[in-house]
Amino acid sequence: MPIHRIATCSWSLQPADPASLIHQLQQTGLQAVQLALTPLVQNPATWSDTFECLKGAGIEVLSGMMEPLDEDYSSLEAIARSGGVRPDATWDGNKEMAHAIADCAAAAGIGLVTLHAGFIPKNADDPERAVMLDRLGEVVDVFANRDVLVAFETGQETAATLLEVLDMLDRDHLGVNFDPANMILYGKGDPIESLQALAPHVMQVHIKDAVPTETPGTWGTEMPAGTGAVDWPAFLSIVEGLERPIDLVIEREGGDRRIEDIKSAMDMLGAHA
Repeated sequence: MPIHRIATCSWSLQPADPASLIHQLQQTGLQAVQLALTPLVQNPATWSDTFECLKGAGIEVLSGMMEPLDEDYSSLEAIARSGGVRPDATWDGNKEMAHAIADCAAAAGIGLVTLHAGFIPKNADDPERAVMLDRLGEVVDVFANRDVLVAFETGQETAATLLEVLDMLDRDHLGVNFDPANMILYGKGDPIESLQALAPHVMQVHIKDAVPTETPGTWGTEMPAGTGAVDWPAFLSIVEGLERPIDLVIEREGGDRRIEDIKSAMDMLGAHA
């Protein structure tokens, strides 16, 4: 049976600097993290010694995350307009940042970086989809040239659309970071059915939960893992059935009890082990 490592997302802890990140990680009891890399390349004055500090504290970086520029999560419409590589206005900046983050990841020995691709048009003939595919292919190639894998995070499109995109891009260094809560938050399909469809491409999963919205066109609500609509026994059964080990990364983006919620997620994973 594959051995799955457990970590949490650095941005879930909202750290101000490496010291506060380490302090909060130690409070969770975890010794592994998915690290937001955008702050490291945009604010080196604060974050330049991050890897040295983490290593000194015995904390392993399992993967990185690239946050595209000027994303606006205030509403579904706002993130659809501003997210990922979709906006023309931020493409040049995002391309430059991809090079910087790829260099950062490669230098630190990080083998996987995740990101939201942006809202990919459902229609394969949509001209905007072609533009986005060209940009996404360029981003993946930037990382591949440094031998770093890229995983698109699920949720902003259906599993069927993402499968089409993966097939059209046809890159060996490309896969999926599967987030079951995002499927619910964005209303893009059943998490279990989507995971089954995308399973051959999954490189990492987020342990995050949510309940669907009662008002179409608005967000669902994120919940502590184990208290939302995700069928965790079914979800974890699929993950356990994969032939390769998949890291389980706990993500909590809401609430004011994040350390406690991360600990609860750890307990849930332990109960299903």
